[in-house]
Amino acid sequence: MGQALLKEVPKLKEWPHFVGEGEYDHIEFIIGVEMIKEDFELPDRLVTEIFNTLFSRSADRWYIKLRQAHGHQS
Repeated sequence: MGQALLKEVPKLKEWPHFVGEGEYDHIEFIIGVEMIKEDFELPDRLVTEIFNTLFSRSADRWYIKLRQAHGHQS
């Protein structure tokens, strides 16, 4: 991935976010992240490293508990 392309990647606040509450659409969230990944040719490792920053509220609490229970998975 070239530096020029990396500069074009949307800021994290512009990525889809997932709250995990009510009538949420997890499919739309995943499709949105996948589209950015493909459009900017982002490596899987980069996307997985920032994935948890796209969670908030219930989804964030779920992720924190998961990490505490299982540790970092690579």
